[in-house]
Amino acid sequence: FHLSHKVTRVVPESALLIVLGLCLGGIVWAADHIASFTLTPTLFFFYLLPPIVLDAGYFMPNRLFFGNLGSILLYAVIGTVWNAATTGLSLYGVYLTGIMGQLRIGLLDFLLFGSLIAAVDPVAVLAVFEEVHVNEVLFIIVFGESLLNDAVTVVLYNVFETFVKIGPENVTGIECVKGIVSFFVVSLGGTLVGVLFAFLLSLVSRFTKHVRIIEPGFVFIISYMSYLTAEMLSLSAILAITFCGICCQKYVKANISEQSSTTVRYTMKMMASGAETIIFMFLGISAVDPDIWTWNTAFILLTLVFISVYRVIGVVLQTWILNHYRMVQLEIIDQVVMSYGGLRGAVAFALVVLLDDKKVLEKNLFVSTTIIVVFFTVIFQGLTIKPLVQWLQVKKTEHREPKLNEKLHGRAFDHILSAIEDISGQIGHNYLRDKWSNFDRKFLSKVLMRRSAQKSRDQILNVFHELNLKDAI
Repeated sequence: FHLSHKVTRVVPESALLIVLGLCLGGIVWAADHIASFTLTPTLFFFYLLPPIVLDAGYFMPNRLFFGNLGSILLYAVIGTVWNAATTGLSLYGVYLTGIMGQLRIGLLDFLLFGSLIAAVDPVAVLAVFEEVHVNEVLFIIVFGESLLNDAVTVVLYNVFETFVKIGPENVTGIECVKGIVSFFVVSLGGTLVGVLFAFLLSLVSRFTKHVRIIEPGFVFIISYMSYLTAEMLSLSAILAITFCGICCQKYVKANISEQSSTTVRYTMKMMASGAETIIFMFLGISAVDPDIWTWNTAFILLTLVFISVYRVIGVVLQTWILNHYRMVQLEIIDQVVMSYGGLRGAVAFALVVLLDDKKVLEKNLFVSTTIIVVFFTVIFQGLTIKPLVQWLQVKKTEHREPKLNEKLHGRAFDHILSAIEDISGQIGHNYLRDKWSNFDRKFLSKVLMRRSAQKSRDQILNVFHELNLKDAI
């Protein structure tokens, strides 16, 4: 694919891989009439998703992420609940009119389907948005939302699946309250597990001076342990490994050697890239299985219409609220790209395959619809998002290292802004960031960073070291 830039400039790699998967699946099916390869939920959630999410967390631009955390959380939590509820209820409303024919599903089944189809997939978003190079704020909001809303989707899915299992007649007010409480426990608990393991990893990396060769191993093993521990405690494993990566990166990078840092970077990127490739190919291969296909034109078309329309309405409403509080406003053009960037992917597929066909009688219809939605969003929206971004003239990102002068001015402005907030008695981003960096310098860094690393964090020495390195290279 990459030898011919004419192809990859127009068609995203994810779409090419799905088509390749369909071709391979077709060949296998033609040869022995068995769909022998499918993307199983166990394979996806335990082996393919963790490296992708860890890579996203570890290389997350922290300042941008935490600066826009309020916006990201609003889109990820409220937006996902809005998309799930409106899609499920609208499909149920249309079903009652009789357009879809006779189906063996009730309201809870529709809400369960709404919750799993609401998952905006970080793998698909990353694959497409990294090629488009939109500006940093837009990228971090769409990507951060897709990353955190996976966790929200899985929790919602588990709540509705429990409701379906116990039967609609047993769903009382108490059960609903339990569902809401479990949502917060699972999300916050997963985040806490991630932070604890990030501290553990930072502490371990402080004492690896004499075992440089196995330093990268600790990064992968302890991060993966955070995922497994959260899964074992029925908390959000996706949030655990995301926040483990986000919180440990600063200390781990300072503690480990230059060679280990390079090894971690390349190995993580390679594993994430490999997992992405396998996921998209398997999505294509899994579709070539006549046993899973149940066609219902009205249900499939209306699902595509509802998820697109409600995504747009949700983004517009939430952005209108956010723009009252944001310094950097999200323009109409940004909202168009955000609405269009709601790509569905392997998370929705893995969740729909997990359904119990004894409880959800129309499981095959849900599976077929999910495959169509994934293919439509990844292939059609993936193909058209680049021309759309160019046509709308969306502000793009500049890939360059800030000059020393810019760094100094940036640092000075940070201090001035936090001083102004301090004097005026306002608690804003800059004030909080300043307080956090003071706390980090006085306590956290002393515990989690090696002495030599603390010394080299002196800004002037750091710049001198960077310039020396550049000269040497």
